[in-house]
Amino acid sequence: MSEQAISEQIDARAFDQLFFKARTHNAWLDRDVPDELLRQLVDVMKWPPTSANCSPARILFLKSEAAKKRLEPYLMEGNKAKTMSAPVCAIIGYDLKFYEKLDKLFPHDPTARSWFEGDQELIETTAFRNGTLQGAYFIMAARALGLDTGPMSGFDNAGVDAEFFPDGNVKSNFLCNLGYGDPAGLYPRSPRLEFDEMAKIL
Repeated sequence: MSEQAISEQIDARAFDQLFFKARTHNAWLDRDVPDELLRQLVDVMKWPPTSANCSPARILFLKSEAAKKRLEPYLMEGNKAKTMSAPVCAIIGYDLKFYEKLDKLFPHDPTARSWFEGDQELIETTAFRNGTLQGAYFIMAARALGLDTGPMSGFDNAGVDAEFFPDGNVKSNFLCNLGYGDPAGLYPRSPRLEFDEMAKIL
């Protein structure tokens, strides 16, 4: 690796915070997450790429006790305690009407909206793929801002959609608890695949 490539990397502490020492948390310290930090989180996660800058992710932050109580009936039993005790639970969704904003988001091609109108399969595939990408950006942005995360499935998507997105345009993808994790609630770190088990260079 060239010296130039090495000098352009983030430092080891940043790698640890984003990847190597970051964990999925199940228990939380009793510490508030300010609304301004949630706004900053969205302002960071919106910048990485999506196809045609379509940006379909929609985030609903459940912070109040009342909001989390609305979510509780749709959680698997094993996810209830950690979600209800988290300072914030974010519903990471994707907007099936994302293409209506392409005039703003992709102004250098005024025909972009027409690529999707009437093609439901393309709409759903594009929204889900890029919304999932943005969900991953969300996790990394949260870590970069000093928050711990607890992303998870294990909930009734249809029930959550009916409760929180009743117009039917936004669909839930996954949930992500946010806050400051209690290390006492961590499981031992699970192994990962080696390069040759998951990748090839052709």
